[in-house]
Amino acid sequence: MMKRMIYKALYKYIGGILPVSDARLSFGAKQFRGAMTRGFVTKAGKNINIEKGAIFDSSIEIGNNSGIGIDSQLYGKVIIGNDVMMGPEVFIYTANHKYQRLDIPMNVQGHEDENPVVIGNDVWIGSRVTILPGKRIGNGVIIGASSVVTKDINDYEIVAGNPARVIGYRQITAEK
Repeated sequence: MMKRMIYKALYKYIGGILPVSDARLSFGAKQFRGAMTRGFVTKAGKNINIEKGAIFDSSIEIGNNSGIGIDSQLYGKVIIGNDVMMGPEVFIYTANHKYQRLDIPMNVQGHEDENPVVIGNDVWIGSRVTILPGKRIGNGVIIGASSVVTKDINDYEIVAGNPARVIGYRQITAEK
């Protein structure tokens, strides 16, 4: 437990001041933040890229060759597959506020139970995407920038908008 707290503190206080991973002088930022993340999260694959300013819970799982974008915020249990690209300022929520009672204000009703978000393999999440609790993102999905994901997304769908809706499908094409 103490070891995990040390890794998390190093990630936050040293990793937080290092530049973005693709900066001309990155000072090993990608490797440092990746190593610190491996020390305190539930599961972390090889060659992960945790960008500057990313905030996330220790219950996340992140697969091989996947990343969390600059200034992204992942709250609660988020399971990220392999080869996932995430743009800047992505927000992923796993719980929502309770609001059902009318006799007391919403801000004192607490939160619903956590409902994890699961992201498949080979997914591209554009910048400023918001994903709501309990959503399942299939394999090979593309989510357009600034979309709000309110429903599950099937394999190889391309979605965009608020709320996100299917605008196309990835298809196998012959290379030339």
